[in-house]
Parts: sequence; structure tokens; C-alpha cells
Amino acid sequence: MGLRRSGKSSIQKVVFHKMSPNETLFLESTNKICREDVSNSSFVNFQIWDFPGQIDFFDPTFDYEMIFRGTGALIFVIDSQDDYMEALARLHLTVTRAYKVNTDINFEVFIHKVDGLSDDHKIETQRDIHQRANDDLADAGLEKIHLSFYLTSIYDHSIFEAFSKVVQKLIPQLPTLENLLNIFISNSGIEKAFLFDVVSKIYIATDSTPVDMQTYELCCDMIDVVIDISCIYGLKEDGAGTPYDKESTAIIKLNNTTVLYLKEVTKFLALVCFVREESFERKGLIDYNFHCFRKAIHEVFEVRMKVVKSRKVQNQLQKKKGTTPNGTPRVLL
Repeated sequence: MGLRRSGKSSIQKVVFHKMSPNETLFLESTNKICREDVSNSSFVNFQIWDFPGQIDFFDPTFDYEMIFRGTGALIFVIDSQDDYMEALARLHLTVTRAYKVNTDINFEVFIHKVDGLSDDHKIETQRDIHQRANDDLADAGLEKIHLSFYLTSIYDHSIFEAFSKVVQKLIPQLPTLENLLNIFISNSGIEKAFLFDVVSKIYIATDSTPVDMQTYELCCDMIDVVIDISCIYGLKEDGAGTPYDKESTAIIKLNNTTVLYLKEVTKFLALVCFVREESFERKGLIDYNFHCFRKAIHEVFEVRMKVVKSRKVQNQLQKKKGTTPNGTPRVLL
């Protein structure tokens, strides 16, 4: 959500459709709700609803409660290069209404288009928006609502970094994944490891060591290189197969005695590691530990699939009985 021309559609196109940032200049303004299911081609299992900035969703004729009831995260985009007072007022109204409907929503604020600001101006803008937004909530007696703030731009990797943080909050298995990565790197002599969603280049988990932006950018570039080369040389002569499969692996040696190592985990996920050259000499140990890691990841998501299936069965039974999951009558229109 956000005001008109704040960059909502551009963010979605760049992150989930691999659109070049320069091409987004030609996107028309969104004039209706756009729903997109990204779970078909990605590990990230959710729908994105892109809302036009000019529509008043709190008009009495609009059922905004239906929208917020099933929402996991609300991303509010603020144009940092514009006067953001109106955006802050809309943010406050949106957050307070949404919280009344669903207290479990994660509220994320993207301070967008910061590529046009100096470093000092970025920090000052973030501090000002952070202060004003939280003061508005405090004045309304809603200090318990937590807002997360990110400086973003589609012209660098900050938008992917911010989306990664948002998505991680929606993954219930995140602590398990982080623990598995910690065990993997500590037993393999690896400096840093990321578990990437290959399609969107969002990292759904990393180990407990701090994330360096330059490291993350190198990982994204490596995924692009692997996919691009696989699209040329990885398909069969008749064009059959997929460019990314269980045989996908890559090794890139950097000029600072560091090795980038990519391995396929599932058809949607890749593990990208940073390894010192001397540690990479024990590649057999790393590959064995990776085999154990991949097996554990598959087991984690097998449990997840069983839970999803059991919920579907329960919902179907409740539909037959004519009730919703909380026992209230279902009205079919």
C-alpha cells in the first residue's frame, strides 16, 4: 500500500518479474487491485495484493476487514523524494484500522527511492519518518504496534534485502533453518551461507553472523550468472528440461582468496556459501555436510506439507458442515 506514484508496482515487477529498473519508468499507474500468486514459481508461498494509491479503502461501501483478515504483512511504501506528510497520515490510518482487524499483521514501511538522496539525507529522512510515525501511534495510545523501517531503491539490492527481511517473518520454520545453517557452516569451515529463493533472489534464511550488503550483492549476481549460463548450455538439444535442477552447482573464485559456492537444495532454493580457499580444499567434507543439510531441509518441508494438507482436509470438512474454522455460519453468495 501507499500513495500514488510511490513505486509499489515497480517494486513488485523488479523483485518478482526480473524487470529492469529502467523499464519501470514506463509502467502505467495502477488503477485497480492487482493480485498475484507467487507460490507457483517460487518457494515464497503467498499472494501479493498491489493496491492503487488513489482509492479510499475505508469508505463504508468497501469491505476492508476482508482484506486485512488474511494478511501476513502490510508493506507501506513512502516516496522519500516527495513531501511525505500525507503519506504518514495515510500510514497511520491504515495501520490503526488494520490492527483492529488483525493484530498479527507485520507492519513494514519502505522509505523508497532513496537512490536520489545523499547518505546524510537518507539517515535524516529515515529518522524523521520513524519519529513522526511512532509519535502518531503513541498519541493514539497504540505504542504496542511495531513498525519496521527500511531504506529501499529498485536501482540497487536494498529492495531485495528489505523484501528478504519481510518474507523471513512469514516463514514459521525460520529458526529451524537458521539453526541448520549455523551447524552446517561451523562444521564445514564456511564463512557465510545464504538460503536463496532462486526466482526472486530473496534470501529466506542465513546463519547468525551479520549480513554484509556487498556479500549479499555478490550472491545475487552469482545466481544471475548461473541461471543465464544454464539457460544457454544447461538445456538438452531439443530444449527440454529446466535451466535449474538437482545437477545445478557453481564455483566462482574471487581475487581476494574467497570462493563462492552454489548448490541446488530444491527446485526453488539454492545454498550460496562464502568459503576461504584453504577451507575449500576440504571440498569433500563440505559436500558431505551439504548432503546432510539438504536432507534435513527436505524433512523440514515434508512436515510443513503434511500440516498444510491436514488443514485443507479440515477446511473441506468444515465447508461441508456449513461453518467457518471458528464455528460461525458460512454465508455463500
